[in-house]
Amino acid sequence: MLDKNITCIEDSRRDAFFALGRQMTIEYYECSATAFLDETLVEQALLKAAKESGATIISSSFHKFEPQGVSGVVVIAESHFTIHAWPEHDYAAVDIFTCGDNIDLEKAIHSMKDSFASANVVISSDQNRGIIAKPFEQQKIGEVIKKSNVHPISWKKEYEHKNPWGVLTSVDIYDTDPEIITDAASVTSFVHQLCDLIDMKRFGECNIVHFGEDERVEGFSMTQLIETSLISGHFANASNTAYLDIFSCKYYDPRQVAEFAISFFKGAHYKMQIALRQ
Repeated sequence: MLDKNITCIEDSRRDAFFALGRQMTIEYYECSATAFLDETLVEQALLKAAKESGATIISSSFHKFEPQGVSGVVVIAESHFTIHAWPEHDYAAVDIFTCGDNIDLEKAIHSMKDSFASANVVISSDQNRGIIAKPFEQQKIGEVIKKSNVHPISWKKEYEHKNPWGVLTSVDIYDTDPEIITDAASVTSFVHQLCDLIDMKRFGECNIVHFGEDERVEGFSMTQLIETSLISGHFANASNTAYLDIFSCKYYDPRQVAEFAISFFKGAHYKMQIALRQ
């Protein structure tokens, strides 16, 4: 047993430092399909979380991107709550920064979990910001700074890094214009324009077949061979939804495909999944 006059090394080092603030980043996965389609609802969710946490709200500003996505900030007296949401992935990245001890971060996190109907919440970081040390400890501040792993945020860089055989992008477009998805000529035009956009050479004609035995899935199915693989899709008349798959051994920008598709079919929002195929 240590003598009562001997201070633990860990306690000594902890007492040697003081932080100006605390920053927590939270990842909200598997959220409601409609959680991030309305910037007003997202703003209300963050304002509610800030209020329930005990923060002093100063102002808020939110912006909806086209064709979709929301970014926003709630300025609080203690610092801020920020968010960027990707509706296509049912995901939001949240940042809470506080320079006061009065905020209940756990309440804020659970409040947003409920608002977004998130099935999976991950606290990806919890950091001290602005570490202030006693004079004799200044030279040791660097010892407590951790080097984080940096992941690519560009699909092109990820592609170049992994060098896969091909890229598969699946795009689901909701609430499309029914006159477009039920017109074979329009679907063919979409394929031709898409191939030009992503610089893919078509191989043969676009094949479009109508299936109609089951009303739930009735609609056109489309295939277009390209020299680097295949573009396919199904268009569901009952729900006005377009399901597209673009597979190519030549790189293309997945988000460019998704944003062109939602614009062409006049959809309300889209979901996107990307796979690098080895």
